[in-house]
Amino acid sequence: MPTSRGNLAVGVVNGTLFAVGGNIGNNTFSTVEAYDHFTNSWITKASMPTARGNLAAGVANNILIAVGGCDVPFCQSPLNTVEAYNPSTDTWTTKTPMPTARENLAIGVVNGMLYAVGGDNGVGTVMNTVEAYDPSTDNWTTKAPMPTARGSLAAGVINGILYAIGGYNGNYLNTVESYDPATNVWSTKASMSVPRYALAANVIGGRLLAVGGGNSDGFLNTAEAYDPVSNSWHNKASMSTGRQSLAAGVAGRRLYAVGGYNDSYVNTVEAFDPRRQ
Repeated sequence: MPTSRGNLAVGVVNGTLFAVGGNIGNNTFSTVEAYDHFTNSWITKASMPTARGNLAAGVANNILIAVGGCDVPFCQSPLNTVEAYNPSTDTWTTKTPMPTARENLAIGVVNGMLYAVGGDNGVGTVMNTVEAYDPSTDNWTTKAPMPTARGSLAAGVINGILYAIGGYNGNYLNTVESYDPATNVWSTKASMSVPRYALAANVIGGRLLAVGGGNSDGFLNTAEAYDPVSNSWHNKASMSTGRQSLAAGVAGRRLYAVGGYNDSYVNTVEAFDPRRQ
């Protein structure tokens, strides 16, 4: 990736991966860079209006929507900012703010709706807040809270069910909880094999792959996949580079782990191919 950074967000639109925002220390970025997996190359796109790290993003109707984060030194004042990027015009539009300002949240998209889960207020208070954004109406609604309040978690969606995994609430967590938007109900699922926070996750091959992150052992390079049918986790090939505060997106039947931090901010990109497992 051209710009080294951690605490960025990633979205994939029509097979192109977009890396947005992030930070190096207290310097936050509005940078947007796009990765073409066919040519293994990056190009710079229109900057996000608000420079921020610790944000989350989701894609609905081929629009990337960047949510929350922070843009001030030490990230003690989280944002409720929502901005939408249209790759076809390379333009950003400001949208209705999220009701609850927060950073280190996660986003899952179900049937075109974005679900913002968890996060923290920048000064140590973690949240179990769940709010849903409808891009078609530009409105937010409050949903059933997540059972376990936490920040620095990750999320993924399989068959219309959102899975919130890992995170931090004073302890490093291997917690996995699932949310069914149709019933507005949360359920507890099998825990990951190791606790991890500031991890990345995405869905590939019908499995939710959790990669990297950190815990009391340091920066993780391990990866494990969740099978919703058997409600079980299975270890997968490790990344070459242990790191936390990375992001992940799926393009061209591969999962790409992008950026992060491991005593320095990195621009590393590694691809996982489940067909070789």
